[in-house]
Amino acid sequence: MDLGLQGKRAAVQGASSGLGFAIAKVLASEGANVVICSRDFARIQAAANSIPNTHPLALDLDQPGKGVEFVQKTVEILGGIDILVTNSGGPPKGDFEGLSLKDWEAGYRRLWQSAIESIREAIPLMKAQKSGRILLSTSTAAKEPIPHLTISNAYRSGLLGLMKSLSLELASSYITVNALLPGFTRTKRMEDWGVPLDQIAQGVPMGRLAEPEEFGALAAFLASTHASYITGQAIACDGGLLKGI
Repeated sequence: MDLGLQGKRAAVQGASSGLGFAIAKVLASEGANVVICSRDFARIQAAANSIPNTHPLALDLDQPGKGVEFVQKTVEILGGIDILVTNSGGPPKGDFEGLSLKDWEAGYRRLWQSAIESIREAIPLMKAQKSGRILLSTSTAAKEPIPHLTISNAYRSGLLGLMKSLSLELASSYITVNALLPGFTRTKRMEDWGVPLDQIAQGVPMGRLAEPEEFGALAAFLASTHASYITGQAIACDGGLLKGI
């Protein structure tokens, strides 16, 4: 299936490794030109070297204003923006009573600040061209809380409210807004949890972890011309992990 992504201009946050890298890789394989960013220049440069049609930026999106700068630099490099993927690492872990106000502030900066800044900067450009795709890469925690990830559970659920509101506001401009909810995926971050991956896989109805490319494929489809009538949706790639209807 031709996804209609040839020559599209995409910006993917948090793409030096893991899910962001997988999304960028699949978009580039479909012919999109992709700007990718990470706070570490060496890592994002290495990622760009391994994916054709990609351009690296070293930006710490936890810092105020960097989400705006990310979109502005994307436009400088590519001449515009058709696809924006917001993506970040996880916020501080812990139960509510063990988390400080500074932890909550750090979680907001990581999960909300860069997303809001980037989306606000991209919307006028997408409105002017009467097309666009905004994808919020989040987590199954947005729908089903994960123990000991209180900040993630709270803020990621809120991102779904933002996604739904934006989808209603932007539909008349032919801009779609959707959320992607990865389940347990075979990434370095999962390995760093220190829990055997086969043990984690036992809790997934499909009996295995997702491969990052499977999540990237979902993102590429939602960014494609075939998904032009899909908006305001939170779609999980989780092997049946979510139990809610």
